[in-house]
Amino acid sequence: MKLRRTMRTRRAMTAVAITTGLVLTVAGCGGGDDGDKKSDESKSSAPSAGKGERRDGDPQEPAADQPLAEMKDDKVSAVIDAARRDEGGFVTVTGKVTNTSDTIWTGLAWRGDERELKDNGGSMAGASLVDSKGKKKYLVLRDTSGRCLCTTFEGAVSRGQTVEWFAQFPAPPASTNKVNFQVGTMPPAPIEISDGG
Repeated sequence: MKLRRTMRTRRAMTAVAITTGLVLTVAGCGGGDDGDKKSDESKSSAPSAGKGERRDGDPQEPAADQPLAEMKDDKVSAVIDAARRDEGGFVTVTGKVTNTSDTIWTGLAWRGDERELKDNGGSMAGASLVDSKGKKKYLVLRDTSGRCLCTTFEGAVSRGQTVEWFAQFPAPPASTNKVNFQVGTMPPAPIEISDGG
């Protein structure tokens, strides 16, 4: 009798041990998957900041195609896309101008008042860079015949038309990277000079 009870007890305990082992094994395998799924779900449900996206608190970086400055008057709007310091000791400023008026625009007011510049016609010849800190004004570079190293607007800019322009200036000292760009009756536009590459 004692032997039968002992055998039954051992069988029962063995069955419980095997069952418990299987349950733990299944739970171990299944639990890991559920945990991974939950962590994957929580990862995928949280918004990720991809290229061009920004999370709150992340510093905002300027877009590559964003202009350095914008200027407007009653006839045209202009943007400055870049101001790059070149190895030759000059700064090249580039941008676009759009005729926002109802008539053609010639750019004659932008050629400057100097007698030497009158032969340039409608152009960026009258543009300048002003270093307020250093108290210096840099005029557009010219060749020996007085032609500016800048865009000349051949003919006229039609209503609604956008044209690209450039102007080259003597480079301010390397320590100066913030200047004001001025042309015609446009308000001064603060710009930052970058190193060319």
